[in-house]
Amino acid sequence: MALLGVGLGLLALAPPVDAQARKRPAPASAAPAAGPYTTARPPAALQNKQVVLETTLGTIVMQLDAAAAPNHVGFMLDQAEAGAYDGTVFHRAVAMGIIQGGDPISKDPAKSDLYGTGGLNRLKREANDRKHVRGAVAAVLQPNKPDSAGAQFFICLTDQPGLDGQFTVFGEVVEGLEVAEQISQTPLDATGRLTTRVVITKATVRDTPPPSAAPFAETTVEELAAWRATISTTLGDIVIGFAPDAAPGHVRNFLRLAQLGVYDGTAFHRVVPRFAVQAGDLSSRPAPLTQVQRKVVGSVKGEFNPLKHEAGIVSMARGDDPDSASTSFFICTAPAPSLDGKYTAFGRVLQGMDVVSAIEQSALDGEAPRTRIGITKVTLTKGAP
Repeated sequence: MALLGVGLGLLALAPPVDAQARKRPAPASAAPAAGPYTTARPPAALQNKQVVLETTLGTIVMQLDAAAAPNHVGFMLDQAEAGAYDGTVFHRAVAMGIIQGGDPISKDPAKSDLYGTGGLNRLKREANDRKHVRGAVAAVLQPNKPDSAGAQFFICLTDQPGLDGQFTVFGEVVEGLEVAEQISQTPLDATGRLTTRVVITKATVRDTPPPSAAPFAETTVEELAAWRATISTTLGDIVIGFAPDAAPGHVRNFLRLAQLGVYDGTAFHRVVPRFAVQAGDLSSRPAPLTQVQRKVVGSVKGEFNPLKHEAGIVSMARGDDPDSASTSFFICTAPAPSLDGKYTAFGRVLQGMDVVSAIEQSALDGEAPRTRIGITKVTLTKGAP
């Protein structure tokens, strides 16, 4: 199976022979260096460490796995603390496949023909069970030299099982995978080299932060009742209040999604006159979710309650499974008693029913608005319950 190429600038990018070949990190070529490296850090000093890469396109946070590859982790910590990554670039990419960086030679724009050849031959392979899944961070190697790793690394943007067992995976991206995806979509030259410098301006080592509760997870029912959400649409604003005494889980879910911007850019995708208008489906959102946003999207257990589905009630859409509500919600425009006790009502329109009526009266193709009715932003405010 063909590789992406041998040593950027030493050989041209080999034409991919199949889809799997397109996903491989570019192997590198470099002069032998002193090695092999063995970390002098005690095991405790390797645990629970992250490297934060500030780049010209955004921030990427990598969680390192010392249990899987202690020397690879120790080496990256040494490099980051010494400033070795500062000023380097992501020099190679496959769109939505991988990004590759960390070569110390890439600090010099005049040596672009040598990018991919530096910083290698320092580490022996550390075989482990970690897979090349989306977000995996692994060490770059020279062809057919399993003990040739060093400063260069690559990040997988899709699951790539064909790479398992060939490269040492020593971490994963826990924040900023969307930044890595953006880097991968930077224009490339004929050899797979980025034509624009995407610079790692600063690499910082930090302790892994303690896990934090999801937004609103610990907010009391009384506090939840004080929140309002303004849904700004292309036809005007709709203000809704919440009923956490009836459906606290659904209220928390909606507020969490709104605070993290999940609803921004979605649309009212379904209109059934004299029944309801529906929005919040992620398929109506042109921009992909960020890694942080993805973490809060999930199913919500049904909280069927005595609230009646009447005009102005906000309720959660779901599939056949009563516990399958997630992001999509609807606003009733007329009484809908057939929904009572079967769908979770969790709020009510306080202002903007005229906007809801305008949405309901829009021209339709079936149940889809002929002209997109977008949600530009959902803004949360807190007042008296």
